[in-house]
Amino acid sequence: MQSPRKTRYTRAVAAALVAVACASAGAADKYVLISHAPDSDSWWNTIKNAIKQAGEDFGVEVDYRNPPNGDLADMARLIEQGAARNYNGVITSIADYDVLKSAMGKVTAKKIPLITINSGTTQQSESLGAIMHVGQPEYEAGKGAGMKAKAAGIKSFVCVDHQATNDGLMQRCKGFADAIGADISKSLLDTGEDPVTVESKVSAYLRNNPGTQAILTVGPSGAVPTLKALEKAGKYGKIWLATFDLTPEISAAIKNGGMQFAIDQQPYLQGYIPVAVMAIMKRDKTTDIGKVQAALKADKKFAARLAEYGLAPAYGPRHIGSGPGFVTKENIGKVEQYAGQYR
Repeated sequence: MQSPRKTRYTRAVAAALVAVACASAGAADKYVLISHAPDSDSWWNTIKNAIKQAGEDFGVEVDYRNPPNGDLADMARLIEQGAARNYNGVITSIADYDVLKSAMGKVTAKKIPLITINSGTTQQSESLGAIMHVGQPEYEAGKGAGMKAKAAGIKSFVCVDHQATNDGLMQRCKGFADAIGADISKSLLDTGEDPVTVESKVSAYLRNNPGTQAILTVGPSGAVPTLKALEKAGKYGKIWLATFDLTPEISAAIKNGGMQFAIDQQPYLQGYIPVAVMAIMKRDKTTDIGKVQAALKADKKFAARLAEYGLAPAYGPRHIGSGPGFVTKENIGKVEQYAGQYR
């Protein structure tokens, strides 16, 4: 017998899929992708490029919306506006489940298809009634990074978390801690997103904890200021450092030995796939996720883009994984060619 929660999820997904498959013909469908990123976060430029290409490939329109200062209350209002404007589909990150679940509920209550990306877990996505989640399995990615650190002899670390309310980022830290056998409660540094503050807090932590062997940053907002802090402390390249995601500064650090690797969650896929999935459901008049994924795999334009950019999605029964991939000195040439645009 299905649990009440499973039954509610199944009904919600069915309603959303029917809404996609049965949308009326006429003007081009219009979707919106709402992120939690402030205007200053250039990492999301790759996702902006992805939704633009997906819109062109599938003949649909896609808007991008975000809270200018990264305020999650503003993000919730943007999601509510997405519901009020009756988009054909809403794509959004789960930056903070508790803050955003009410707003997402207004989307699904109107039977507007919802796909979650990037932040959050597949379990959270299902509980919100989303069709699927497209993102990196965060705990596993953190653990994979931790296993590499363990092999290098690392037993202690600090995780620089620039967005403490984001459960996905916490999972990255926890996976790493579990892999090396560290106590996560003693290995967290909540810095916020202001780069000056991040640099100051990392510098202070290293002064107070001189035996720290390694640093894991959970994104560029923490990584770039951390690199500056290490340079000023004369510890650049001397402390084991890894991060999630890529920027030109991170690529340079990998090449010159200041950073071990970056964990790439292939953000292009987080933008392109949700738009493609909704468009295919409408085009093929199907609610079968298996058939939709098969059609996506067979799409020649999508296949060509994957080959050109060196990307590889991980298809599941419903959800689609966009990572992790490890960017090192050995493979950074291919990745760097498209970094900030399509990687």
